[in-house]
Amino acid sequence: MIAFEYVEPESLEEVLALLEQHGEDAKVLAGGTGLINLMKQRLVQPAYLIGLRQLARSPELAEIRPNGGLTIGALCSHRTIETSALIQHRLPLLATTFRHVASVRIRTAATLGGSLAHADPNQDPPPALLVLDARIRIQSRHGAREIELGDFFVDYYETALEPEELITTVVIPPQPADTGTAFLKFLPQTHDDYATIAVAALVSLDGDTIAQARIALGAAAATPLRARAVETALQGQAPTPQVIHAAAALVAEEVDPLADFRGSVEYKRDMAVVFTQRAIEQAVTHARGASGNV
Repeated sequence: MIAFEYVEPESLEEVLALLEQHGEDAKVLAGGTGLINLMKQRLVQPAYLIGLRQLARSPELAEIRPNGGLTIGALCSHRTIETSALIQHRLPLLATTFRHVASVRIRTAATLGGSLAHADPNQDPPPALLVLDARIRIQSRHGAREIELGDFFVDYYETALEPEELITTVVIPPQPADTGTAFLKFLPQTHDDYATIAVAALVSLDGDTIAQARIALGAAAATPLRARAVETALQGQAPTPQVIHAAAALVAEEVDPLADFRGSVEYKRDMAVVFTQRAIEQAVTHARGASGNV
């Protein structure tokens, strides 16, 4: 790694001032699970490293709070989200998803905001957050803004975050009634590896029909993506095996995976179809349980 200056501000205001002062020469260090690796590989070479350790007790940045839905501070660790009683009760999909991330050691260090800013399309949490319609709150010295998660990811390792901005919270709205969710991660390697394909599904039922469906995938393109064609095909339909099978098949045309040691493009495309179907089936089963249908 090249030489850099490390600073550890004691307030959010100081962090924002440093980001504005140093711009693209500065990077923010939270858990460090992504940034340090990039620095070791010299893919990122900041002149200033701004540590957030002193902000770890900030109510805004490090707490999970109900707001009708939930607001999750950007400095919450993956382990905190995984084990939170509030998350497990309100949004069990998130508890399940974060439990799949790497190892306990990594989950204890990695933060929500850091992983989103890292923008690796192979990460597990973004698909789950996408189907929950999450929004990101971003702060700079000039004010705050809120952006849909789907608009936050721009390209491979690229986001809509400006150099002077910091992610402060992730906001998840209340979810529809009679809703079921599922997260599936296909792992041909070790249990703590990135997925060949990861799929999150949310299905809301209105009697015997699908009132709403949200499907998102990771490790399937340069950014996490919503499978809009699949969602449209499910909308208003009875969740029969035939309907689910036909809808899941459409995901093959929506994904654009990269070949690597986890699989070829063709293999990942096939697995996207298989695991999309399985995730929808599981979400429908959970939704029927939530609504009392059998």
